[in-house]
Amino acid sequence: MKDGFSAFLIGFIVYLSVLLISAHTEKFPVALTIKEDLNGLNKAEDAREPDPKDLDVFEPSSKWQTLKPGQAVPAGSHVRLNLQTGQREAKLGDEQYLPGRKSTQGILNMQTPLYTSQELKRALKEFKRGDDPAKKDSGQGKESSQARFRSMDELRRDLSMSDVLVETDVQIMSKLLSKFNSTNSTMDQRVAALLDLEYLVHQVDNAHNLVLMGGMELVNDALNSTDFRLQKSAAFVLGSAVSSNPSVQVVALECGTLQKLLTMLATPRPMPVKKKVLFALACLLHHFPPAQSQFVKLGGLQVLVELFQVQEAESLQVRIITLLYDMITEKEHLQQYGDISLFPMLVEQGWCSLVPDLLASPKHDWREKALQTLLAMMPHCRTLYLQNPTLSTSLSVLQKQYQELALGERSQGEDDAVSSLDTMGRHFGDLAKIRHIITYSISPFEQRAFPNYFSKGIPNVWRRFSASVFKIAPPMILMYLTYTWGNHVHEQSKRKNAADFEKDE
Repeated sequence: MKDGFSAFLIGFIVYLSVLLISAHTEKFPVALTIKEDLNGLNKAEDAREPDPKDLDVFEPSSKWQTLKPGQAVPAGSHVRLNLQTGQREAKLGDEQYLPGRKSTQGILNMQTPLYTSQELKRALKEFKRGDDPAKKDSGQGKESSQARFRSMDELRRDLSMSDVLVETDVQIMSKLLSKFNSTNSTMDQRVAALLDLEYLVHQVDNAHNLVLMGGMELVNDALNSTDFRLQKSAAFVLGSAVSSNPSVQVVALECGTLQKLLTMLATPRPMPVKKKVLFALACLLHHFPPAQSQFVKLGGLQVLVELFQVQEAESLQVRIITLLYDMITEKEHLQQYGDISLFPMLVEQGWCSLVPDLLASPKHDWREKALQTLLAMMPHCRTLYLQNPTLSTSLSVLQKQYQELALGERSQGEDDAVSSLDTMGRHFGDLAKIRHIITYSISPFEQRAFPNYFSKGIPNVWRRFSASVFKIAPPMILMYLTYTWGNHVHEQSKRKNAADFEKDE
């Protein structure tokens, strides 16, 4: 038994050894053997025909097609074995040729380079020899980039040879000022120089350079020109230079520019010129208390009143209202404006009765500016607002009109209804505030009963007290009457019950 098992075990071991030896010694036809001497590769292998597997790729369609032996099939294709012919067939997937469906799955990318086994072997030989094609390509790319691009020194040399110079803003401004100040320049050339200069002085640094080059004196002198086109362009340059630029505002104020601007607004001039002058005035006064104080002292509010009442100045009215509103709000937020007595001058010049007239305008922007200014002037113009019989009516009409517009836009579902409703919401807020202040202000009965008291302009305590009494008194009286009537009914019921009890006994 043991001898038989031993013989079987020995025979099995011998069989395994034979299999291992045959596996190591067998040469497969597709195995790639790398030799140490790659230069001695068989030339017959290099000259051999390309492998069909590397080149022949099956192009599927919506119909079944027969596959050739060794053909590559793109991913996503359907493959079947035809039992009648014994050949394999393939076609595109169902989802790839559905009508109206775009898909790239299963489509052969013909842009991708295909490498045969011979090309891979050749690349491997070059890699072993040290010939890196990537380095060759990079070297060629570097040479081509050097041929296409030039250094800065070469560019400067070429530009200097072609008389093309890159000028800075300071150089351009210097040329423009020289052109403007030249006696040989025509009026059109001087106006064009000012317009080009206005484009540059928007920048803070360029505005400073304009002052250093003496351009502010030239612009100031141009305001006194007899040509209206030159006046308009000079005011445009001045407004752009002083806009949000405190140092340039100081220089302009010291040059007496404010007095010239007010004179130009007060004297007859074309409306386009006055628009630019008003623009320059607003930029000069913006966030600049010294200029605002001098503006009030020089009678600037009176000049604006006269300009506001001109029939042809309808386009300037909203600009004037905006200027006044900005000055009022700036004074409220900063303590530096304490020396400017703006509100008494506004009341004295009649602005409390002029601003409400702008509510009759059909333009929503003008109405918004007027409402904002009304609210800002309310503490000092309240008495005059109460004496204006048309103000309350105008506010009621506006509120009704905006409510109808809001409902109409909500029902129509317009795309820009959100922004329009936001604007109307601001109008509603301003209207509600003004109507509330006017409604709970001095009543005619209070004015007749206490004329001496209310003539002092301080009726706040009595107004608040009377408004509170009129609000609280009706519900308190109703509660008192209800309580008294309840007690009366309760006493009558008790007396009736007592009489009935005595009667029963």
